[in-house]
Amino acid sequence: MYRIYFLGLFFFCTTVWSQQPYNLITIVTDDQGRWAMGAYGNEEIHTPNMDRIADEGAIFSNAITVSPVCSPSRASFLTGLYPTQLGITDWISPAEAEEGLGLTGTTWPQVLQQNGYQTALFGKWHLGTKEEFHPTQLGYDHFEGFLAGGTKPMDSVLEVNGETKKIDGPLPDYLVTATTAWLDRNKSKPFAVSLHFRAPHLPYGPVPESDTAHYTTLDPTVPSFPGADIAKLKKSTKGYYASISSIDRNIGRLLDYLDKNSLAKNTIVIFTSDHGYNEGRHSVNTKGNGHWIAGGVRGPKRPNMWDTSVTIPLAIRWPGTIKANTEIDFPTTNLDTFKMVLGILNIAMPENLKIYGRDLSPVLRGKRIPPRKMTFGQYDLHNNGLAYLRMVRTDEYKYVRHFHSRMQDEMYDMKADPEEKTNLLRSQKGRERNEQVLLIMKAQMRDWMEKIDDPLLKDLY
Repeated sequence: MYRIYFLGLFFFCTTVWSQQPYNLITIVTDDQGRWAMGAYGNEEIHTPNMDRIADEGAIFSNAITVSPVCSPSRASFLTGLYPTQLGITDWISPAEAEEGLGLTGTTWPQVLQQNGYQTALFGKWHLGTKEEFHPTQLGYDHFEGFLAGGTKPMDSVLEVNGETKKIDGPLPDYLVTATTAWLDRNKSKPFAVSLHFRAPHLPYGPVPESDTAHYTTLDPTVPSFPGADIAKLKKSTKGYYASISSIDRNIGRLLDYLDKNSLAKNTIVIFTSDHGYNEGRHSVNTKGNGHWIAGGVRGPKRPNMWDTSVTIPLAIRWPGTIKANTEIDFPTTNLDTFKMVLGILNIAMPENLKIYGRDLSPVLRGKRIPPRKMTFGQYDLHNNGLAYLRMVRTDEYKYVRHFHSRMQDEMYDMKADPEEKTNLLRSQKGRERNEQVLLIMKAQMRDWMEKIDDPLLKDLY
């Protein structure tokens, strides 16, 4: 009888253990182009821990952001809504934050919180500084980081336990130390941690010597274009790489912590960036609001939605579900995160919540889902410039419309011209040859704008 009792207790405990919810860690870098990661083919950068997430899980070869600057991208990442639906269409400036601009709506951390998860955000927020937009009002039990757009990479000023405090040393190191300290206190329950690094955003340094050492003798490959200051660009690229390596080293610390505390097998890790980066590609620095650079000087803004600005790294490690070294080419946007996270964790979507994006968790489980024929993006520049961009992108073509502007629309053949060097709309011959494709993409753009009630819809007619 006792033997039967203990056998029954064993199988009960085994069943309960196997049904324990997965934990979740999402890691988001700031301004990291997809090209700036070893797993995507860059042999000059040192990112063994980012690569480890991809090697031990899945790497997405066709992931983009719906907006090429930080605040709108992050807002979409958390809510599953497009920037214009949230009223956050450019990075939130200090003046806008003071006036009361910030994130509204339901976030997926809120849904996880409501389903028993302990939640925490470490690092960058940049979605409003008023009390009603504080991370603890939008799904996080704990916040330790900075509310505005940036802080220094070394000896930063952060909010810690509700108070403003200067911390000593490199910011990435502090954020991971704070994360693991929080996990020490909360790892007995299901947890969802958001780790949002400030790096590699400008200024790239200073970073510890151990991170710059990887590039002491490196002669980096950089873009060449008329007027390029190659020496300056190489120096900048080495600084950019060192900043990314400072993140990577700390991701390694976090992965080691999961291993040492027997958490790795039950913790899903998602690694991505808020948007892409140029660093001289297309003769432009930074991202979708970058400046022309030539002759070693900073020129006027060049608002853009080139792939260098919108493609992002995305790797997911899901032990026991995703096979190692899986490559997924399914077109993906950061708008998918909300539905995908809930799908991964088997949490039901809240009733009457209308969001966009798709649940890609079946793809991660090795199943097929209906193909996605196109992805969309938008960016309204209004800080230090003015531009209104809308994008529709397929595997074959990309069309970018510049509203309220003449002769700036763009269309690229993404198969024949993946680096987007030739704007098919720039010449009469190009427009004539691609007239039918352009008409189709314009119709697709119109249909999408109607669905999301885009404020620029009136300008289509």
